[in-house]
Amino acid sequence: MFTLTINQTDSRRDGDRVPQLLKDLRHIPARLDFDRSVEDEVQGIVDCPHQAVEAAMIALRCGSWYVGIGVGPVNEPLPNQIKDASGHGLVYARRAVDRLRNSKERVPVAVEGPLADIAHDAEAVLRLLGHIVRDRSGAEWRVLDLMTPGVRGQQKAVAQELGITTQAVSKAVARAQWNEEHAARPAAARLLALILEVR
Repeated sequence: MFTLTINQTDSRRDGDRVPQLLKDLRHIPARLDFDRSVEDEVQGIVDCPHQAVEAAMIALRCGSWYVGIGVGPVNEPLPNQIKDASGHGLVYARRAVDRLRNSKERVPVAVEGPLADIAHDAEAVLRLLGHIVRDRSGAEWRVLDLMTPGVRGQQKAVAQELGITTQAVSKAVARAQWNEEHAARPAAARLLALILEVR
């Protein structure tokens, strides 16, 4: 399983952003739903590495979160609430987010698991993806939020909805490296999955 521990970087300055993050994460199918664990922290457990990557990118987008991903088992049966869960996956996620708090990483995502070298590789790919996501402008996000990965011929519909030209949509997609991001996400997910395959 993949546990995410997501800590707000500066709640005194930014106020409580947990409700908005929970709203942004609600569409991700979780084994144990994303929820506030303590104060300015959100945790959730997912079965699929692609879901872990998606959740990490959502949190990194706004630039207000440390994102720790722990790869490892969680004690079953799972409780009703994340704050009552236990197991190695949660320990790894806590270790990852604590490491971020003590570092100066520009893209604050960390991965911990039983195989440190593969976890390090997964972290490196996630940081590159996070760099792409965090550097996008509001105008680019207005375009990208209407796009669906892997669907051809949608730029015209997006242009009509936004009242801009198809060329403007195409330029925004290229500038934001949207295709590159979605092409690289499976690599990050595959590396996370490899950590689980080790016994």
